[in-house]
Amino acid sequence: MKPIKAIIFDLDNTLLWDERSISEAFKAACQGAAETVDVDPSALEREVRESSERLFKEMACYDYAKMIEITHLEALWGRFDAKEHPTFLELGQLAPIYQKSAWTQGLHKLGIDDPGLGETLALRFAKERRERPLVYETTFEVLKALRPKYQLLLLTNGAPDLQQEKVDSIPGLAEYFDHILISGSFGRGKPDPAIFEHALELLGITAEEAVMVGDNLDTDIKGALAVGMRNVWINHHQQTAPLNNLPSHEIAALNELIAILQQ
Repeated sequence: MKPIKAIIFDLDNTLLWDERSISEAFKAACQGAAETVDVDPSALEREVRESSERLFKEMACYDYAKMIEITHLEALWGRFDAKEHPTFLELGQLAPIYQKSAWTQGLHKLGIDDPGLGETLALRFAKERRERPLVYETTFEVLKALRPKYQLLLLTNGAPDLQQEKVDSIPGLAEYFDHILISGSFGRGKPDPAIFEHALELLGITAEEAVMVGDNLDTDIKGALAVGMRNVWINHHQQTAPLNNLPSHEIAALNELIAILQQ
């Protein structure tokens, strides 16, 4: 087995704590709604999450967005002003309408018919999310330990402008990486083998010389296995991997990666 020369990292919920950022933004926006109208914040969050997912699937550009893995929760706060693909132009035009509709319909499910408040909450949610660029406690500790020993590549699915905004919102994060590869710029997303092969070409190595680190079995682990790349699954929620998609290694937190690489 060849020695490891490069570590390929996922971004969301691997280095960035996106779940927490989204959760806190929802709580702030929904609590703000409760200060204006008689509504339960938790119930509103639940209804808006459901409405946003349903409306996103109904959008004409959904299939492309799904391929590069733009999620409905990202569509709730993204601007989508990238120019790489016509879909981003469409998303950019539809995003404000979609965001307002998701919140308006969430309110409506709870008996509140107020499109003006829906628009206010949509803007509030996007603002709250942008004010919460959160990383895990050990993100920089791990990157600092690995940087002198390996090439590092960031491989993330999503819209180019939104993923780059996430990276730029964390001072110093981009400096640790030799390459940043975003599915929306490449045209295909994880788990498509093509984007993994392109990452290896950028690094100038073979699949046997790299390790993929990510939290998503369906994208990070499945894609790495498809090209014969060793991988490390960060299992945040104590899930069980299916037999047909077993990771090479499983950890509960990012800092456990160091010990695996030392083996």
